[in-house]
Amino acid sequence: MTTAVLARPAPSEHDPYFAKYVAFVPEGDFLAVLARQGEETAALLRSLTADQAEHRYAPGKWSVKEVVAHFVDAERVFAYRALRFARGDETPLPGYDHDLWTAHADTASRTLESLIEEFITVRHATLSFARSLTVESEQRQGPANNASVSVRALLYLIAGHELHHVAILRERYGI
Repeated sequence: MTTAVLARPAPSEHDPYFAKYVAFVPEGDFLAVLARQGEETAALLRSLTADQAEHRYAPGKWSVKEVVAHFVDAERVFAYRALRFARGDETPLPGYDHDLWTAHADTASRTLESLIEEFITVRHATLSFARSLTVESEQRQGPANNASVSVRALLYLIAGHELHHVAILRERYGI
């Protein structure tokens, strides 16, 4: 077995809906990009005040803290799916209701710093897992949310989904 290279996934490796997330990921050494991106996002979030962390750009929209909780939850879900498929488990995995999860994340009682620390911890776990993959395991696929997806596509979705939300934080929240 050879170490995974985590090449950009082909469109056939994920639901077409996720192409926008894969497109967000810059070219280059994927693991270095994923590590650097996590550090940059944490630094951006650490630059915010407590009031900014509670900001919602419109009524009914998530606060900055809720956005962070959401992309941390999504990273966990995508990484879990990747782990299952990398280990050869092709059991169909359900989707999840990100609005329900965010509503129950209790971000109002948490500090932004606690969410940043959770994000860093989850990212380190994701990186450790990704570094353990082989070429064979990164290419394995399984069914999640009614679509076939590869392990490497799931890892790219983690990176792209986070970048998508960071772009929203910059554009709509003025961060």
